[in-house]
Amino acid sequence: MKPLLLLASLFVLLLAAPASAAAGWELVWSDEFNTQGLPDKTKWDYEEGYCRNNESQFYTRDRKENARVEDGVLVIECRKERFKLPKPAQGRDFADYTSASLITLKKADWKFGRIELRAKIPQGKGVWPAIWTMGVNRDVVHWPNCGEIDIMEFVGHDPNHIHGTVHWGAAGKHEQSGGSLQSDKPFADFHVYAVEWTTDRIDFFFDDKKYFSFPVDKAAAGPDNPFRKPHYLLINFALGGSWGGPIDDAILPQKFLVDYVRVYRQKDH
Repeated sequence: MKPLLLLASLFVLLLAAPASAAAGWELVWSDEFNTQGLPDKTKWDYEEGYCRNNESQFYTRDRKENARVEDGVLVIECRKERFKLPKPAQGRDFADYTSASLITLKKADWKFGRIELRAKIPQGKGVWPAIWTMGVNRDVVHWPNCGEIDIMEFVGHDPNHIHGTVHWGAAGKHEQSGGSLQSDKPFADFHVYAVEWTTDRIDFFFDDKKYFSFPVDKAAAGPDNPFRKPHYLLINFALGGSWGGPIDDAILPQKFLVDYVRVYRQKDH
């Protein structure tokens, strides 16, 4: 190969490589969303129903209207519609809003590493998209004792802030610690949301900016700390509820777009 062509090829490869791959991390799991149709069942499962926080949406399963892969991205769509429930829930037979929550529980989980997603969040009053993790032992020790890492949360009534938060249990009480970053219209484009999680700390990033760091020992010393145990990943689009607030029906439907999910581990581990 001619020198100029070789240099050009190397330049293209460098541009294509994930930025974190050059910073001491190696890829261990990913979904680039290059197929069409429903999300890859070997990688993703679903939450189903009315799950938490007095939210208004019903999470559906295997329904393209709410979760699908198209044009190289995962689309999670929140819709206002009259939806017949698979079985009665909360005293009703029909839902007024539908959405989806994708999870990797029993398919993939991790203890430490860099979890990175490139996504475009929805906008408008009532939207509450999130990218987060919970301990795989949730069914045994229950929340918040299992630990929760909120890689990204956004609420439409606070349109210029991105939030990262850690939740855990201590002495029978819910504890939390978090930070936020101000960004003008973060919903207007794709951004990279990530955490770098080690045995000592969890760092939160918006694009290449670190805006919050949590010392893991704050949740407990030693191996029983929930942030020294495996977690699984969740990507969901909630509506309303305890933090999402009042819903502006006129904004719906809205889409939460995810370009990729990549999980790395440190090369020396």
